[in-house]
Amino acid sequence: MSSGPDRATSPQHREGADPRRWKALSVCLVAGFMTLLDVSIVNVALPSIRTGLEAPQSALQWVVSGYALTFGLVLVPAGRFGDMYGRRNAFVFGVVLFTLASAAAGVAGDPTLLVVARLVQGLAGGVINPQVSGLIQQLFRGAERGRAFGMLGTVIGVSTAIGPLLGGVLINLGGDTDGWRLVFYVNVPIGILAVALAYRYIRPTAKEQRPRETMDPVGVLLLAAGVVLVLLPLVEGHEWEASAKWPSLLGGLAVLTAFVAWERRYGRRHQPVVDLSLFRRRSYALGALVGTLYFAGFTAIFFVLTLYLQNGLGYSALEAGLATTSFAGGSAVTSLFGGRIVTRLGRPLVVAGLVLVAIFLAVTALAVHLVPGTHVAWAIAVPLLLAGLGSGLVISPNQTLTLSEVPVAGAGSAGGVLQTGQRIGTAVGIAAIGSVFFAEVASSRGDYATAFQHSLLVTIAFVLVALVVAVIDVIASRRPSHT
Repeated sequence: MSSGPDRATSPQHREGADPRRWKALSVCLVAGFMTLLDVSIVNVALPSIRTGLEAPQSALQWVVSGYALTFGLVLVPAGRFGDMYGRRNAFVFGVVLFTLASAAAGVAGDPTLLVVARLVQGLAGGVINPQVSGLIQQLFRGAERGRAFGMLGTVIGVSTAIGPLLGGVLINLGGDTDGWRLVFYVNVPIGILAVALAYRYIRPTAKEQRPRETMDPVGVLLLAAGVVLVLLPLVEGHEWEASAKWPSLLGGLAVLTAFVAWERRYGRRHQPVVDLSLFRRRSYALGALVGTLYFAGFTAIFFVLTLYLQNGLGYSALEAGLATTSFAGGSAVTSLFGGRIVTRLGRPLVVAGLVLVAIFLAVTALAVHLVPGTHVAWAIAVPLLLAGLGSGLVISPNQTLTLSEVPVAGAGSAGGVLQTGQRIGTAVGIAAIGSVFFAEVASSRGDYATAFQHSLLVTIAFVLVALVVAVIDVIASRRPSHT
């Protein structure tokens, strides 16, 4: 192999040595934090939105699910666009659009305008996030790349967990009627600053010279249709009857099958929107599956915990948010640490993290059983902290390993595929775990503690399946290579 000389002389290596790369990363992470925060922060704002806008339940559902739907819809084509035409341009466009949509959401005078603004916010978030992972691939190499992905993992973990807390603080500041508006307004100054700093610190890259390459419009449309048909019945949750969900899910799977067939055919002559050869790389295929399964369990924890504390125990939005901070703190610490050591330890580090998460989520369920009532937040603080420590060893190390063999030229679209899997996993997890939670509340006539415990068991099941996949990857990596 000639990786040494190539690495020393390639444009990518010179970009990796850019003295502004850490400042560029900080800009990307701030914008990424802003978009991922909006996945969870709105949950605690729903009562305030209902009061302030007299919004019906259907509109509230779309405020949450519409963002997730459009976010997942554009991840892959947006990553592809950034690969082709420059990641800084795509990043800045996404941040500008997200900032404008946030301002529009904050001034919305009726539920319909708020839903439309949230849909646009989701689209913008889906444009931003694959550029972040693509820029990390572009700017960093070796152990530095692991550290950069470690910081990204911290952002993912903390933004998901701290959203309810920050939302509670802002609602307390703004009041029950208009506090929800601050949840959106807070993005505006951050977005303006991110755009200014992006032009200062993120160096533009020349467009790749690929004369026969296009955006693969047929592939983009097929993928978009398939993702919508799969995600829509999942993000709508209990608003859809079961009989209405299955035709959409099956139709989505059929369209995605057609998408795969098209990409194989199109890829014989052109660069497809998704390079299916990526899935022949064990590290990418199994890593993407681990991420999808883990996000199915991980993000649903805060959904059901917030419902348990607010609806079941009467906690305020701020108090419910505080209960999630121990998980966020643990995740932040080990994400940074995991990013530093992942290049030395590899997938066994992810295995260790999954084991910790599974064990201490089980301890959390036990704590709820032993200490029922309003003091439960104290009882679960330590096990959630330890579960968070495990989570930090999963998210960023897994992302680093999954993208480690991906060519930089396709880093955006590969990252988009990875994040689309995570979004689908999130939707599947919330749908499955939420269904268990609501069914248990209904059957037990309001026993929220039991509903939360049973929900955690489903969460643990997702984590354990992810653990099995990670172990398979470890075993396979130790077999002698015959290539």
